[in-house]
Parts: sequence; structure tokens; C-alpha cells
Amino acid sequence: MELESQWWKGQLAADICQALRYKELKLSPYKCQSPQLNLRRYFADLIAIVSNRFKMSPIARHLAVYLLDLFMDRYDITVQQLHMVSLSCLLLASKFEEREDCVPKLETLNSLACMSSMNLVLTKQGLLHMELLLLETFQWNLYLPTAAHFIDYYLSIAVQEGDLQDGWPVASLEKTVLYMGKYADYFLEVSLQDYAFLCFAPSLVAAACAASSRLILRLSPVWPARLQRLTAYTWENLVPCADKLLLQVAHDSDVKEASKQKCPQSSQQQTGQAGYHGSGQAGYHGPGQAATVSQYLHRATVQYAQQPVPAPSHGPGSYLNHSANLQAPNAPQISHSQSISAAIEAKASIPNRAYQVNMHYTCTAPCVDR
Repeated sequence: MELESQWWKGQLAADICQALRYKELKLSPYKCQSPQLNLRRYFADLIAIVSNRFKMSPIARHLAVYLLDLFMDRYDITVQQLHMVSLSCLLLASKFEEREDCVPKLETLNSLACMSSMNLVLTKQGLLHMELLLLETFQWNLYLPTAAHFIDYYLSIAVQEGDLQDGWPVASLEKTVLYMGKYADYFLEVSLQDYAFLCFAPSLVAAACAASSRLILRLSPVWPARLQRLTAYTWENLVPCADKLLLQVAHDSDVKEASKQKCPQSSQQQTGQAGYHGSGQAGYHGPGQAATVSQYLHRATVQYAQQPVPAPSHGPGSYLNHSANLQAPNAPQISHSQSISAAIEAKASIPNRAYQVNMHYTCTAPCVDR
């Protein structure tokens, strides 16, 4: 633990972070133009559940979702194809970020309970075909920074001696550091649930996750000078993203609570639909609505500490309210006799869409800058 802490404070870690910050300046802009955007959260959850099953790192999971976002933003894809695309993105991300023994095998993927519940069968030819199409789309460049790439670097100095908790010195620095990491991981997973966070730079999302965790733990100052120097973000830069994180947590908690209080005669299908579409409804009207960052800082009793924010013992992805039964709403089932690979023809059944890029790119329509 001490050796890892020293590594994050070394020059190599600073150089890696600086290279990632430079790379994120050249990321392709997200246009929110996919016709299947309403299913985006479902497939992000599918990636999260499968990645948790194979104990992948948050970096691989975030990279997989980001690849899915870019691909959906460029192509019009059917629901059947999106299952293949999502799992292919996860496989590519795991091959890029994980050890070889952590990369899922085809037989293991097909044996998962969530795969059988969706009547989904993957084939070797279909996966290879889809991976090749993805790599061609990204010009064989998967070096794409996400918030998960920055979070450990920021957490290395997120809690130190001299911080105050409820106005008093921190009672147990080791325990507070542990809780800080758990809450930061939780907010990091929350940022995957809404494509609105793609409008922020990945490094800013990571910094906002750290700031939101300090708010939850009632640490002061909320954004100390050392974190401002390390991240190059002021508190004012973080407030819009931190607001979204905290309100997303409050909104999801309110949806769960409303589902529990439904009349017993309500059908289970209606409950599931409310849980899935909750994030797309109008603003949150529960007791956590007023708990924005600006009001949070002036409260005598902390609102979000009383909200059902996950206990620090929860692992990433455990907050998913529909992880037990992965069935996309209104999505047609895929029978065993219909191999998913038959639904995908190389660039023929997935028409290329007009894709605007910013001035950083010299190519006509790349997804990433090489």
C-alpha cells in the first residue's frame, strides 16, 4: 500500500497523467445522434454486469462503454446488432487493458445466465467480424482516456492529514481513505449511466467524482489547494458535473423508493418499466432535489448522507436497479436458431452516417486521432 502510494507521487505517474490530458483534448466530440440512444443505458448496464462477472478493472469497463458510445454515435444499429457490438466493445477493451488471462472466452460468455435469459448466442466468426469493424472504425487506435484513467491519480492525495471532518480532525485517516475510494468508485460508475457526462472532459469527471466523495464524507475544505493544483480544475469548474452526479444518485434512489411503495396489485412489468425509464423523465422531485452542490455546502445536516447512497462495501455496478433481469424494453428476443452473426454484414447492414469532427482532425471522418 505504501509502495503504491509512493508510485502515484512519482514523476512517471505525473507524466502519464499529462499525456492522458493531452490526448483527451483530441477526443472525438460526442453528437448524441444515435437513433437507439434510449437503449444506451441498458447496454451500458450489460457491459457493467459482464465486466463485473469477469472481475475486470474499471478502466476496461469505462473504455468499453466509451467505444460503444462512439460507435452508436456514428452508425444506425439494430437492437440485435447492439448486443454483439456491446460485447465486442467489452472484449476489445479487455484485450487492451487487462491481462490475457482476464479476457473472457467465447464459451464462458455463452454460458452466462444473462446470455441465456436473453436467448443470445455468440459465434467466433461473428465476434471476429465485429471486432474488425470496430477497429477499422477507430483506425486501430484504442488509446482513449476515460475518467477511470484519472481517478486513482487524483485519489492518491484526496485525503490527507489536516483535512477536517464535520469541523474536527479526521478520526481515522486509513478508514477515511478507504471510504473515499469506495464512494469515488461509486460516482465513477454513476457517470456511466447518463450520456450527458460525455460533454465533460474525462479528467473533469474524475475530479468531480473525487469532489462529490469529499462532500459525502463531509470533508473540508471540499476542494483543497493540493487537489486544485494536481487536477488543474477549480471548484467552479467542477460544480456543473458534481451537481449532475449528486442529482443522478438522488433521482435513482427516488425511483427505487417509489417502486418499493407501489401498490402490491401493480404488475411487475410496470415496475420494471418505471425503473428503466426513470432516468429519462423530467427532473427529480423527491427530497434530494434541492441538494445541489451550492446548497449542500450550507446545510447543517447533510442531505445526501441521509439519501440511500450505497454503503462503501458495495462493489462497482451493484447499484444497478435492473441487473437481475437484463431484458431491453420493447427489444425483440433473439432465438437460438438465429445466430447473431447473421444479423451483421460488413458495413453493408450498418450504413455510415455523416459524422462531423472538430478542427483537431485532418482526416475526413475518423472516430479518434491517431
